[in-house]
Amino acid sequence: MIAIGCDHAGVELKKIIIDTLKEKGFEFNDMGTDGEPCDYPDMAEKVCGEVTSGKAEKGILICGTGIGMSIAANKINGIRAALCADSFSTKFTRLHNDSNVMCMGARTMGPGLACELAEIFLTTPFEGGRHKRRVDLITAIENKN
Repeated sequence: MIAIGCDHAGVELKKIIIDTLKEKGFEFNDMGTDGEPCDYPDMAEKVCGEVTSGKAEKGILICGTGIGMSIAANKINGIRAALCADSFSTKFTRLHNDSNVMCMGARTMGPGLACELAEIFLTTPFEGGRHKRRVDLITAIENKN
């Protein structure tokens, strides 16, 4: 299950990504918004809550630039959110960082790239190995603070 949400800047891109998720056979939960003005930290908390509770395996967050969503999402224990804007970084945030939430900017990329990145994020496995130790170090820092 994928939890997906956006603020009002990301509504149109979210709709396009949802169509791609349906086409590719992914199960998802649309957490909103559907156009009403909202604050991106509230949407980040909503989507990330689905991930940390185990109801969703991964999350997708969309705002104007993706930056605000990334900052807000990374304040939540258990979330490793990455701002995804190119295929290489998107692939490696999964391979090496085991990121569980991707953030994108509706005002910074077109829908074709956004859909491509979503598919990369959702289908790329975590490599584990030496990278698991590093992710564990990140978790230790998170738990200490």
